[in-house]
Amino acid sequence: MKRRSFITLIGGAAVWPLAARAQQAEQVRRIGVLCYYAKDDAEGLARIGALRQSLGNLGWIEGRNVQWEERWSAGDIDRIRTNAAEIVALKPDVLVATSSRETRELRQQTRTIPIVFLGTSDPAGQGLVASLAHPGGNTTGLSLNEFSMIGKMVELLKEISADVKRAGLIVSSDHPAAALISRSFESAALPLSLKSTIFRVRSLGEIERAVEDVAREPNGALLFPSDATIKVYRDAIIVLATRHRVPAIYSDRGYVSGGGLMSYGTDLVALSRRGAFYVDHILRGANPADLPVEQPTKFELAINLKTAKTLGLTIPQTLLVAADEVID
Repeated sequence: MKRRSFITLIGGAAVWPLAARAQQAEQVRRIGVLCYYAKDDAEGLARIGALRQSLGNLGWIEGRNVQWEERWSAGDIDRIRTNAAEIVALKPDVLVATSSRETRELRQQTRTIPIVFLGTSDPAGQGLVASLAHPGGNTTGLSLNEFSMIGKMVELLKEISADVKRAGLIVSSDHPAAALISRSFESAALPLSLKSTIFRVRSLGEIERAVEDVAREPNGALLFPSDATIKVYRDAIIVLATRHRVPAIYSDRGYVSGGGLMSYGTDLVALSRRGAFYVDHILRGANPADLPVEQPTKFELAINLKTAKTLGLTIPQTLLVAADEVID
């Protein structure tokens, strides 16, 4: 069961004047894309595909008036650094980043080439922009606005299993918004009388030990916020949670499609699709400093019934009705 859902975004840029579009010279422009994913990752391919398609709908046709340069890092920090240097050296007209880490690296390489980020955590808090309304500098794009959804993720864990007594948050130690996410998590757990434990991890081995720690006590559950570093281990994490029979909620639907129990978060493909409007405006002369950062106000709930059955959980009918996607 899947419902069509839309993301309503705050601060959308104004429609570009038709006259300006008509006057745009038919010249080949270059778009540089830095992808955190492995080149064969289904979610990464879907996100970049959505960006390409939307730009095509806006008149940017590869081979006619636009040239793409893509670099895929598979989550490797050293490769991100190398790829960023390579792609900036090509002097594209606009750069696109799929994660906070790539955005930060690109900003270290250039403060003149426009950068569009497709979903990043607390961009103002990280110093990527001066403010959401007035980014300043050469960087703008779409925020994840994840702090408002962390509380809901905790509530959903309790709703899916009333017996849950302890929740473990697993976040990479170098996550740029780890402190804010942790505070949101603790604040949400307190009124639900949940014991909250925060695990700052750097490797798959540390993730495995964190899962085992939560599984050691009865009635434990796990929460995985949006985290590009941890997402590299997505398949292994799903196996770990299932093997230890620990209910887990994730930040995006890719986990649920791969066998995870439940996700609540922003539709990343739709976010990438919306990013095309930023790229389009910049290619037509807009200054990124003047394009407000947008925040999603619509989040999606996905549930995997097969995994729920494996874990011995009965999903409440209220959640099934509310879900945007239920995988049988």
